[in-house]
Amino acid sequence: MVHLVTDYAADLKREFNGYGPTALRKDFLSGITVAAVALPLALAFGVGSGADAAAGLITAIISAFLISALSGASFQISGPTGAMTAILVPLASRYGLDTLFAASLLAGIMLILAGLFHLGNLVYFLPSPVISGFTSGIAIIIALGQVGNLLGVTLTGNNALERVASMVHRGVTPNWYSLAIGLFVIVLMILWPAKLGAKVPGSLAAVITATVLSAVFELPVQAVGAIPQTLIHSSRLTLTALSRMEPEVILLPAVSIAVLCMIESLLCGAAAGRMKGERMNADRELVAQGVGNLFLPFFGGVPSTAAIARTSVAIKSGCQSRLTGIIQGAVLLLSMFLLSPLMSRIPMAALAGVLMVTAWRMNEWESIRYLCIHKFKGGISKFVITMLTTVLFDLTIAIVVGVLFSIAIFVIHISNLQISVSELDSKRLELPTEASRHIQVVYITGAVFFGSLEQLETGLAQADADVLILSMRGVPFIDTSAVAFLLDYCREQQNKGVTVLFSSIQPTVKEMLDRAGITDVVGSDSYYFNAKDAILSHLQE
Repeated sequence: MVHLVTDYAADLKREFNGYGPTALRKDFLSGITVAAVALPLALAFGVGSGADAAAGLITAIISAFLISALSGASFQISGPTGAMTAILVPLASRYGLDTLFAASLLAGIMLILAGLFHLGNLVYFLPSPVISGFTSGIAIIIALGQVGNLLGVTLTGNNALERVASMVHRGVTPNWYSLAIGLFVIVLMILWPAKLGAKVPGSLAAVITATVLSAVFELPVQAVGAIPQTLIHSSRLTLTALSRMEPEVILLPAVSIAVLCMIESLLCGAAAGRMKGERMNADRELVAQGVGNLFLPFFGGVPSTAAIARTSVAIKSGCQSRLTGIIQGAVLLLSMFLLSPLMSRIPMAALAGVLMVTAWRMNEWESIRYLCIHKFKGGISKFVITMLTTVLFDLTIAIVVGVLFSIAIFVIHISNLQISVSELDSKRLELPTEASRHIQVVYITGAVFFGSLEQLETGLAQADADVLILSMRGVPFIDTSAVAFLLDYCREQQNKGVTVLFSSIQPTVKEMLDRAGITDVVGSDSYYFNAKDAILSHLQE
């Protein structure tokens, strides 16, 4: 804890060293730009989370002030995200908002503990196809979850799949005005010029235009509704509600929220850090996210994570320090007080359109295309399995399944041990004379462990000579099962009068052989730099 505080103070000093009016102006303009991007997304993600637009706006504001101030980097912008809605919608639908808030609080505690115990780097052990898979799975869930709002109908079910299935089963008559507004927003966001988007985000322009059209023509569509001009929502977590919570109900959702927050925030920090040339303190970022999610439920906000879209906009807009995030929060707060009457008239279908486009853009298309073009079957399998598991089950289960499947593929791959037995060729090795003893060199390539023991035993059974040289340059790793087998093998060969030598052995492998007692059996002088040296030492024996 002391280490984190010390690093935080040092980073703040470095971040604001030489900070002046020019840097403040850049942060101010960057903060306004990010707020323009964040406003429609906050409203959309609030609704998409199973709460309401006000909850999304409160989340964005509190996150901007609290998480930005404590963040592990100067550039992180946090708030409600589309990925999180995939967890929150079924949770809110099945158990209610109080359970959602309680799970967020518990997830915040988990994130703080993860940061204090230096678990920030664990996320980098996730294979990239697994990350792409659950990202695409989340995108599918978000898109399916907005079908009802897009069509202007109310769907029943505990999750997106159940709602869409019920719609298909009983059939629905869409509100054509809602559908038209949603499609209008989707098309406008897709066609919005990139150059203009640098000044006015396409999502903001689409939502404003759709709202104006809806108001002018008085279209019969469902709107967002009243947005309270307060940071303390009427629907928020209270200590009374918290005391009634059943731990077994909130535990798994809390783990899912914490895991997703960890993955999104740290991957965002890594990608954005490369853009700005600044390294993020992963452990402090987890603590910051934990503190934010710990307090948000008491204001009525939904869980928050770092958002790569808003963070990249901040950096491209000239972000100089964490003040960009704080200024963004101030702009959003002013918007709440000044623009609430206008925001309350935003059609739900317009926000559904924003989420549909966001879901499409969430997919890591470049990574997916790379896997398919190069026909990496293992990577494609990891991607598809993780994506399907995310959609059909749960994010946490999907990650576990994806990682376990990746480990299984890796184990199968490294279990492919290559062993070849070569007779002594004096001419090829440029040796001075023929050996008086029969010498064979056994070349072993691959990891030697419990999974490849059968191949090792089969390969060594092919060797039959007076002197056996085990060349192990291609062996990066050997486990206890393998050294136990080699120990018995060396003893067996010695009993037959066969000399066993080792060549080209890696230091870590040599250490394992020493510890297993193999060196005591064959002798410390039985190790050679290469096979040729071993052969020369036994030519005339």
